[in-house]
Amino acid sequence: MMRGRSDGTQKKRLLTSVAVVAVFVVVLYLYFGSKNNGESALEYGSRSLRKLGSSYLGGDDDSDLSSKQDEKFGLEDGEDGIVPKSFPVCDDRHSELIPCLDRHLIYQMRLKLDLTLMEHYERHCPLPERRYNCLIPPPAGYKVPIKWPRSRDEVWKANIPHTHLAHEKSDQNWMVEKGEKIIFPGGGTHFHYGADKYIASIANMLNFPNNNLNNGGRVRTVFDVGCGVASFGGYLLSSDVIAMSLAPNDVHQNQIQFALERGIPAYLGVLGTKRLPYPSRSFEFAHCSRCRIDWLQRDGILLLELDRVLRPGGYFAYSSPEAYAQDEEDLRIWREMSTLVERMCWKIAEKRNQTVIWVKPLNNDCYMERPAGTQPPLCRSDDDPDAVWGVNMEPCITPYSDHDHKVGGSGLAPWPARLTTPPPRLADFGYSSDMFEKDMELWQRRVEHYWNLLSPKISSDTLRNIMDMKANLGSFAAALKDKDVWVMNVVPKDGPNTVKIVYDRGLIGTTHDWCEAFSTYPRTYDLLHAWSVFSDIEKKGCSGEDLLLEIDRIVRPSGFVIFRDKQLVIDFVKKYLPALYWEAVAAPTSDQDQDQEGDELVFIIQKKLWPTSESIRDTE
Repeated sequence: MMRGRSDGTQKKRLLTSVAVVAVFVVVLYLYFGSKNNGESALEYGSRSLRKLGSSYLGGDDDSDLSSKQDEKFGLEDGEDGIVPKSFPVCDDRHSELIPCLDRHLIYQMRLKLDLTLMEHYERHCPLPERRYNCLIPPPAGYKVPIKWPRSRDEVWKANIPHTHLAHEKSDQNWMVEKGEKIIFPGGGTHFHYGADKYIASIANMLNFPNNNLNNGGRVRTVFDVGCGVASFGGYLLSSDVIAMSLAPNDVHQNQIQFALERGIPAYLGVLGTKRLPYPSRSFEFAHCSRCRIDWLQRDGILLLELDRVLRPGGYFAYSSPEAYAQDEEDLRIWREMSTLVERMCWKIAEKRNQTVIWVKPLNNDCYMERPAGTQPPLCRSDDDPDAVWGVNMEPCITPYSDHDHKVGGSGLAPWPARLTTPPPRLADFGYSSDMFEKDMELWQRRVEHYWNLLSPKISSDTLRNIMDMKANLGSFAAALKDKDVWVMNVVPKDGPNTVKIVYDRGLIGTTHDWCEAFSTYPRTYDLLHAWSVFSDIEKKGCSGEDLLLEIDRIVRPSGFVIFRDKQLVIDFVKKYLPALYWEAVAAPTSDQDQDQEGDELVFIIQKKLWPTSESIRDTE
């Protein structure tokens, strides 16, 4: 009996102690947890996630983690480093996170931005210590995207669960809800009856053969500003014309996300205060259909930026009330805009119904003949028209190079010959035609090998949106000319500025710094090609872990990444496969000797399909 009472007393004491400890833990959790949860959900670079990294990444303690994170990239075999177990998964509210175009970041940093100049839609990246250190989850019910060409006309609603545009633009045929899908009839603000008819009417205005906007291959690259869901660019593809469709992450937040989900080339950006990330003379044709841009602001600086990226003899098609309406305000804008473009030496090629098309001069003669003091002025001779990363726009006219002036144009071959014809601007880099051709042969061989390695996993329609993270001359993309894909050719800002060669070949691309996040939504590319990108950022002291997380953010579930780099980089990537939910598709082996050059190896991974973010959390 005494023993029984003693045991009972001990049990009561034990239960009481457990209860006290539990209450204490709960209080601590509620105090610190709520504080940290508020930061992680609403603030960038949540300190809670960085601290969680010590357990998620297998570190010993918090103070040890930060130093190990800095040194883990490029470790020699056998050295102590962090062997990652898993990464935390971001809050579901971050499933569409674009780190450098996020309004929450702007609010938290209290940046003093001029909203009238669209500065709040330009890139503002978090500092490294304020970045999320977590995996971006897909939305609930996410499915493998519909394949091209069907995707041009329909996508899964679950993949982009936003239907406000369908309701807001219901009278313009942008998009329509239909069961589990969103349908794109091909309409736009100024082409309710379909982009195909609208495009044919523009070609007809210019007397192009067969009402085809490609004009016998002379029009290949098009810039569509304020593109909506990019139906204009989507319907150009069947004419062998490729458009860079551009729109900001504004009140129509998901328009570029819809464009990329459809398999249409597109990029998040804005005509604000910085130059567009494209070199001079990139496009044969520019287009604005009710794009709601104030072209007269700041002495016409935005129109002058458009002028910079247009080729000699390039066109600007402008469909807007100012081109046809008769009310006093529209007439005022039309008169002022007409005066401005006349001083810029643009001429009206045709004006019909709701659209006017201007054409840019072929050489510098008109600029030289303007009276002294005419505004806008010519840009200074020391101004590099191809410098774009973080460069402010200037309210000046970019004159042509001596070559373009003499030949009266760009001197480019029609498409598709221009893809394989050495462009005149090769000389800017000291490259010969022979070097250009050898580069094409090299990448043709490499791409054939990539496809052999991928063949067990892909069919003819598996891939659509592809990014070359270090494009150089664009030969990787050129080698894919017979595939039903398009390639975003990215040229790192610190290397040779070869984006102009990419555009001269009839391809599209942009400049970027891979120490920062790319301007796109999560889950927008089927395949990324990373050729020595990690070795490059290592030299700059940037985080390889951050770049892996960024790659994971932008590659689609079930998508692929091709790493072509040195052995240390391949080993680094391999260590992170479980933490990223990636699996190896092709690892370096002796039978890859044909594709090993110097110390470069090829490693291909596939990102696993996440059913839901909750299922990932349940496995942790």
